[in-house]
Amino acid sequence: MSETVVRQQYDQIANFYDKRWNSYIHKTLSFLKTWADIPPEAAVLDVACGTGEFERLLLCENPTQQIIGVDISEKMLQIAQAKCSDYPNVSFFLASASALPFASTSFDIVVSANSFHYFENPNFALAEMKRLLKPNGQLVILDWCRDYFFCKLCDLFLRVFDSAHKQCYSQAKFHHMLTCAGFNICRATKIRFGLVWGLMVATVTPEI
Repeated sequence: MSETVVRQQYDQIANFYDKRWNSYIHKTLSFLKTWADIPPEAAVLDVACGTGEFERLLLCENPTQQIIGVDISEKMLQIAQAKCSDYPNVSFFLASASALPFASTSFDIVVSANSFHYFENPNFALAEMKRLLKPNGQLVILDWCRDYFFCKLCDLFLRVFDSAHKQCYSQAKFHHMLTCAGFNICRATKIRFGLVWGLMVATVTPEI
């Protein structure tokens, strides 16, 4: 049910999503790009890619980067495809984070930005992302952090008034989920963007 609501919500706002959230998108995804430090030869999967802004940022630096983006909103994907139409090395698929339609050990890097709080089955999503990583691959997740006061307020508000929102996690809970899913945490931090937005990021690798 939750995924259906998320899909409908983002299909409705797709045409003005980039304009409405321009500053937030640019700041958070630019930070993620720097943090992830993705090698130019890496095969990248972007889970919940939205309108393809992270892809656009990567391609500005490396036009030959192999990237696949997935999202559950068809309208968001249409915008992403239009942005990246000149790049045959980039493709997009309609898919849930809990059921990713790719062969195991296909990717060097899996990223997911600003979406983990929407995942109806976060443990299933983590298992899928782990399945798709090569043995030496890395998963990088950036998302809201409930440790920040305003994010906690947003979480409480959205859980009541926005049925698309699932849950915002503390960093401790998030790290517990990652380790329970069979990941080793390589590095992690929390960062604030402006007065309201407090986020956390983690780079993890599959346990061997």
